[in-house]
Amino acid sequence: MKNVLNKAASWFAVAGGFLALLIAVVTIVNVTAFGLDKIARLMDANFPAIIGYEDFVSMTVSAAALMFFPYCQSRHGHVAVDVFIKMFPNWFARGVDISSGLLMTLLAFFMGYMMINGMIEVRSDNTLSAILGWPVWPFYLPGIVSMFLWALIAASQIFESEAEANV
Repeated sequence: MKNVLNKAASWFAVAGGFLALLIAVVTIVNVTAFGLDKIARLMDANFPAIIGYEDFVSMTVSAAALMFFPYCQSRHGHVAVDVFIKMFPNWFARGVDISSGLLMTLLAFFMGYMMINGMIEVRSDNTLSAILGWPVWPFYLPGIVSMFLWALIAASQIFESEAEANV
């Protein structure tokens, strides 16, 4: 199970990285077009930038950013206070690991649940992006899946930590 979750987290991070790269490329093209438009205006012409750039970037960033959370959790890339914890007995450190893992799991499940509610509301309102007129609700899906994947990884780490302590 751990390998499946870690592999899924890795693929989500790769997909998030691809989206981030796509955002960067679109931004470079848009900035270049903006510069070319300034030059073209000197010759009474125009060179339009990408129409709907803001819509695309804002919705894609919202999807891409959350796709890194499961990978970060799977690599224990969250904030840890190892130096401080080493001063206490092992049972206390395990207690901190378990309680923080439980809180992280509950937080991720709660965020996923709230995102589902938000997506349902946005879909029922038929919310569209301002310029392109794209439906907004599909951009919630990667974030929702990311939140539940994050929660599953955090939960599995609780049991992993407990199993290591009992060995």
